Amino acid sequence: METQQQDQRRRRFFRRAGLFGLLGAAAAGIGWKAYAHGGWRRGEPLSDAQLERMLRHLYVEIDATEEQKQRLAPIVKEAARDLAPLREKFHATRAQAIELLTQDRIDPAAIESLRAEKLRLAEDASRRLTRALTEAAEVLTPAQRKELALRFERHRHRWG
Repeated sequence: METQQQDQRRRRFFRRAGLFGLLGAAAAGIGWKAYAHGGWRRGEPLSDAQLERMLRHLYVEIDATEEQKQRLAPIVKEAARDLAPLREKFHATRAQAIELLTQDRIDPAAIESLRAEKLRLAEDASRRLTRALTEAAEVLTPAQRKELALRFERHRHRWG
């Protein structure tokens, strides 16, 4: 009887260790990818000045007309403004995940709920980003879109 209990404890320990190891590896992979991409601006959303600088750089790359500049700026700024709260909510769930995974009893339902919430936030962000990209693509000429695609392809190794 005592041996069975020891075996059960040992199995539980290794299951938990495996779960935490897997979660740690996933978090490390995501963190490394973020670090490789510039670290998500050290946890801060892009400021208006940073957005302006990025836009000026984009305008030069695509040889944007004044009309295109006037139309692109609001698209990019509005998307950044809309995505900032989603990003904050997404990162706030990290503390919840740590809390759930460090409790004495693991609550699978709560973990699943948190996972579903993170997926919903990612879906919302993806939807908003796609809308912004579509709106921006409508402003650009086919030649400008092709030029951007070539530039993205040349720098793809930097972005993963």
